[in-house]
Amino acid sequence: ACTGIENIDEAITLLEQNNWDLVAAINGVIPQENGILQSEYGVETLHGPAYGPSSHSAAASSAPSSSSAFRHVVPSRQIVERQPRMLDFRVEYRDRNVDVVLEDSSTVGDIKRILENELQIPASKMLLKGWKTGDVDDSTVLKSLHLPKNNSLYVLTPDLPPPSSSHSGALQESLNQNFMLIVTHREVQREYNLNFSGSSTIQEVKRNVYDLTSIPVRHQLWEGWPSSATDDSMTLAASGLTFPCHRLTVGRRSSPVQTREQSEEQCTDVHMVSDSDGDDFEDATEFGVDDGEMFGVASSALRKSPMMPENAENEGDALLQFTAEFSSRYGDCHPVYFIGSLEAAFQEAFYGKARDRKLLAIYLHHDESVLTNVFCSQMLCAESIVSYLSQNFITWAWDMTKEANRARFLTMCTRHFGSVVAQTIRTQKTDQFPLFLIIMGKRSSNEVLNVIQGNTTVDELMMRLMAAMEIFSAQQQEDIKDEDEREARENVKREQDEAYRISLEADRAKREAQEREMAEQFRLEQIRKEQEEEREAIRLSLEQSLPPEPKEESTESVSKLRIRTPSGEFFERRFLASSKLQVVFDFVASKGYPWEEYKLLGTFPRRDVTQLDPNKSLLEVKLYPQETLFLEAKE
Repeated sequence: ACTGIENIDEAITLLEQNNWDLVAAINGVIPQENGILQSEYGVETLHGPAYGPSSHSAAASSAPSSSSAFRHVVPSRQIVERQPRMLDFRVEYRDRNVDVVLEDSSTVGDIKRILENELQIPASKMLLKGWKTGDVDDSTVLKSLHLPKNNSLYVLTPDLPPPSSSHSGALQESLNQNFMLIVTHREVQREYNLNFSGSSTIQEVKRNVYDLTSIPVRHQLWEGWPSSATDDSMTLAASGLTFPCHRLTVGRRSSPVQTREQSEEQCTDVHMVSDSDGDDFEDATEFGVDDGEMFGVASSALRKSPMMPENAENEGDALLQFTAEFSSRYGDCHPVYFIGSLEAAFQEAFYGKARDRKLLAIYLHHDESVLTNVFCSQMLCAESIVSYLSQNFITWAWDMTKEANRARFLTMCTRHFGSVVAQTIRTQKTDQFPLFLIIMGKRSSNEVLNVIQGNTTVDELMMRLMAAMEIFSAQQQEDIKDEDEREARENVKREQDEAYRISLEADRAKREAQEREMAEQFRLEQIRKEQEEEREAIRLSLEQSLPPEPKEESTESVSKLRIRTPSGEFFERRFLASSKLQVVFDFVASKGYPWEEYKLLGTFPRRDVTQLDPNKSLLEVKLYPQETLFLEAKE
């Protein structure tokens, strides 16, 4: 009601800049002579009901004739003493930072005098930069600048020579640092957070902003560049930007033929109008030629080689070219793209062990989108994004620029995700690319968790990736639990099967051992029987071949032999004295004691008869007329 501001975002921004001090925020918008706090009434604060008949009449009666048009809606108030508002300043000078706290009734000169004591630099040699408004001199009261509570300034000393060694070291260090540029697009009131290395040039920043805002570099009108940034080829480290964060504002010039001198007259030292090497191309519109063409030459002739060949037969070869071209355009710090078909990427991401599974990120590139260059260089190639993707995602990419490749991906998308997802991607406009699809594999299907468009920031992209990881982690923990339980059941079953198998093998081995033992016993028994039968046959044969036993009244000389067996039994027989010793051996063998196994021993003298010549007669070997012999088993 007081300021006429109806945009809630703009109102919240003003309140944040004034540390949520409502009166200070209103005074920052309404000119001081028409504001709520006027010097002619003293310092005032709000009390009581905001609007009412009595308050309105009182305000109307007490207002002077020259009051503003806003006067009739100013609430009733009482005049009270206002506490001074304190402002915090962080002032940067080369490699030093000085914190200054002052009341808002102080002047810019007061800040310089404090810095003179801290930095040992004469105040007259200082240029205090970083103010959000235009003309500021030493007599300017801080309250008139409507500053927020916290402010960042920097000191320039162009009349003082910088120390060579420390300056070169600081410059080298700045070249390796990353600057966060908060660029506000004035016409649409939108902010872009862009990361650049200190070695990037101002020209590179302006070209990236052209991709975001569609304002050609020639027509960009800048606010916030340091006065030392006079050349677009200058690096950010050498331009005097505030580290690590610096605010800039960009808008479109009202007249495309406006000269740099005119712009400088309007903007003083905190405004910059681009004057770059690319002006010749952008000035083509002044000659009736579009930004995309120059003297009849299509801009496509100046483009780089395509990210992916059209109608590629092998997806792996297409991804190899995509990766190589991406590296050549945006550098080696980029996500590691999976080389292979989409089915192979599914296999790698979803079908391993539950602990090894990952989310699948599908990056859909489009060369004709104005957001592609910034998204790739600022978001997709940010170290935090690259590191997070490599740890938690399998990243697969596809180029949607060519119609044939687009149709091919939509076919794959329909097959794997369904027609709803394919239709969602099909209806995306070119300027909404690139797209980032986050896919989570489930037991029976693949679910698209998120579709991230190219008009995002690094923080927002990281937050959405982390949100997807939270969902995936919860599902993964369930899958790990189920897999562990399943593996435990399978281990128990395997152990039971193994114990059963071992038991079967033991029973079988025992049975086979018994069978072998029985077979061996049977074989030995057979051998024993055969041997006995053979011995019996030999015995019978020998018994039949023996000469008849001579009678006692025989007229021939007869020898009577008494033979004792190992068991203590005796058997006797008469032999002719002329019979050979072999006949005695055959007789003993016929009784079951073959001479190959037993020896026949004499008593007096003790001798081994089996060692004598079997062809000699009993008389010759002195076994006449009678003799007692012993049978003894051979060893």
